[in-house]
Amino acid sequence: MSTAPRTTALDATHRRLGATMTDFAGWDMPLRYASERDEHHAVRTRAGLFDLSHMGEIAVTGPGAVAFLNHALVGNIGTVGVGRARYTMIVREDGGILDDLIVYRLADTEYLVVANAGNAQTVLDTLTGRVAGFDAEVRDDRDAYALIAVQGPASPAVLKAVTEADLDGLKYYAGLPGTVAGVPALIARTGYTGEDGFELFVAPEHAETLWQALTEAGAPHGLIPCGLSCRDTLRLEAGMPLYGHELTTALTPFDAGLGRVVKFEKEGDFVGREALTAAAARAETAPPRKLVGLVAAGRRVPRAGFAVVSVDGSDVEVIGEVTSGAPSPTLGKPIAMAYVDAAFAAPGTKGVAVDIRGTQEPYEVVALPFYKRQK
Repeated sequence: MSTAPRTTALDATHRRLGATMTDFAGWDMPLRYASERDEHHAVRTRAGLFDLSHMGEIAVTGPGAVAFLNHALVGNIGTVGVGRARYTMIVREDGGILDDLIVYRLADTEYLVVANAGNAQTVLDTLTGRVAGFDAEVRDDRDAYALIAVQGPASPAVLKAVTEADLDGLKYYAGLPGTVAGVPALIARTGYTGEDGFELFVAPEHAETLWQALTEAGAPHGLIPCGLSCRDTLRLEAGMPLYGHELTTALTPFDAGLGRVVKFEKEGDFVGREALTAAAARAETAPPRKLVGLVAAGRRVPRAGFAVVSVDGSDVEVIGEVTSGAPSPTLGKPIAMAYVDAAFAAPGTKGVAVDIRGTQEPYEVVALPFYKRQK
């Protein structure tokens, strides 16, 4: 029996704006409003407005919250100050990645864990299963929040028009409670676009008020509503991994080139420590494959699952697999992220191609990210 996708508090707003909607992780979400290329360029040069209410919020509270999170996650949550946030991961006992997360410390014993939409239930169930023995509570807060993001170089100016919060003092990966357009919000300087920006957690009943206020405040700055399609090309250009593509249960953080998020030095044991210790050693001595960037010489676009090959005369050898691919509006040519054999991972490696429906299309191996904003 199929179930209808969930809708966000802004569903009527998206339809009124003429958005093309799509089912994403069980949610009916805006894919684009008009031109995804225009939306992409707006975020790179001005500002874009996103509804991210499909993300999964999980509250962790209590005197033992930090000890529990240190046990359940790979990062050192004990060093996160109140009002700050940290990117981390939750893994299985074998080190396979269940999800990548952002953890916000809201108060001394209060944390907000934000999971990807498609993994929110898995993360909730896993945390609930790991909390036994800790003086902490895990609570499903997905219905308590709508999440609206303003991203792009003009985002500080847009947000300043509707809040008196100290945005200049708000660092990257920090969050503070405040009032935005007259409604209470958690204002976080985070995002998934490679640009400066803010994510605003508010009660669902305040979502339309906030969206409208930001739309009006952003009009002089060229802000436009943006869908999930341009969010994907923005994060791809910025070399940011997407769960289900660059991150899966078949990979450890070390396999994904993100071993830095694993903190072996933290107090207490944590789930996956033994497997990750072995994965760290493998990554040091003989990494199987590495995540690289690929830039097309031609116009054909690679897609996830396409084989990456080494072409030497008439010999063709499979050396990897594309995890994400799309036309890059900023670079003006197709790009991809791919896991390739370590011997072919150096930028500038010759003879690398992507097999696109039987044709070996030449690609240049480059270091990630493809795009980095000027600060």
